Amino acid sequence: MDEDAVSPGSRWGGQPLNRARKQFCTYLCGVYQQFETHIAKYFPELRENPFLLACSGGLDSVVLSHLCASLELRFELAHANFQLRGKESDLDQEFVEDLGKNIHRRVHVKCFDTNAYLTQNKLNVQQAARDLRYGWFRDLLRERQLAFTVTAHQADDQLETFLINLTRGSGLRGLSGIPDTAPGLRRPLLAFPRDSIRSYATKNQIAWREDSSNLQDYYLRNRLRHRVIPALREADSRFAENFSRSLDFLKGSKALVDNHIGEVRERLFRNEGNLVRIALEELRALHPRRAYLHELFQPFGFTDWEALERLLHSASGREILSPTHGLLKDRDAFLLRPLGEDVHGPIMLDHGGAGVHEQVPLKISVVGEMGEPASNVLYLDKNALNNGLHLRRWKKGDYFYPLGMKGKQKISKYFKDHKFNRYEKEAQWLLCSGDEVVWIVGRRADDRFKVRETTTEILKIQWLDSQDFS
Repeated sequence: MDEDAVSPGSRWGGQPLNRARKQFCTYLCGVYQQFETHIAKYFPELRENPFLLACSGGLDSVVLSHLCASLELRFELAHANFQLRGKESDLDQEFVEDLGKNIHRRVHVKCFDTNAYLTQNKLNVQQAARDLRYGWFRDLLRERQLAFTVTAHQADDQLETFLINLTRGSGLRGLSGIPDTAPGLRRPLLAFPRDSIRSYATKNQIAWREDSSNLQDYYLRNRLRHRVIPALREADSRFAENFSRSLDFLKGSKALVDNHIGEVRERLFRNEGNLVRIALEELRALHPRRAYLHELFQPFGFTDWEALERLLHSASGREILSPTHGLLKDRDAFLLRPLGEDVHGPIMLDHGGAGVHEQVPLKISVVGEMGEPASNVLYLDKNALNNGLHLRRWKKGDYFYPLGMKGKQKISKYFKDHKFNRYEKEAQWLLCSGDEVVWIVGRRADDRFKVRETTTEILKIQWLDSQDFS
């Protein structure tokens, strides 16, 4: 290399960034020109928006950092210290901090107690590290108002991931490889093989950190990298080119499948509030059924199509769970709902005056007279409430006195008569005063609290739709 060339690892030769960039670009190998063209054609949003670049200190992420800096893209570096390799982890952190100074970019660093996290959540090291870093990246995007997280996955990572998924019996989705774009993520190095990245770094005297764990064959990815892939390349000199072509075909096939499955899902899945109802008769008519089940429900975390097929023929009330969703067999339909934190109550309510509650879409006000009846509105005698108001879920033994009827009825009997499924029972709110049920919210009021001729204060309680609640 020419002795006058600027080393990208030496604070841009001590020169101002723009001047150093011009001199530096004169001496670059073809990777730079290819990368510049690649960004302009496929990732123009990285020129238009500031982003977060995940940097481990390894070859790929360091080279990506230099390439993005040489293009004068607006980005900040993020380094996750998983504290798994003692002093080596700390030296990686110091290296990235120095890199940020050299290329004049802000560096964010976070140290994780990875061992504690993986033990607590029963994960392996790779899963734990991924959860921790991507959770932190999402937080940084919000805090710093950045558009994307950019990672340094490259073409060899693509091949390794394909082979890993192949050994695991993955379907078309897994064999289609790592996507170059995903919500909040961009991977602009996927088109570049590791050899060209290493050659670029060597020619331009770019220093990087070597992770000693990458030399060990303990992990499947390393065994594939050190043993299997070299053998495949030796067997056919055009292996990399042929693999790239095959991957393009697979991605095209996946796009066709996704388009068709989207149309089928739109036809079969019916939104009902927080639930999705899927008619079983239409689902059973699909062929090949297992393939359809896999593609239709995989986005919701269901990957065991045999369990899905068993659920088709199971008794009503049977449920299977994914990490993110529940799927319930309910008579002639599947009911799909997201899992998550739910407020089960009791939620104490202030009925002294007008206001909208913070936790639930409920508005309470004192009015002079009753308005038009509606399923989501209750008028009651305020003075009939001796123990305040609160919301809670149904529990065994609950009963009420249905408005307009004589005598009491168990809430469970009301649910049965109105064919509530399990999800609807679990989601149903009861408005109560002390131990007494005042209203099966949005369904049926209790006769004991109705407005009478002797009522002096009328309380209006309105359950608001989500679009009206703020």
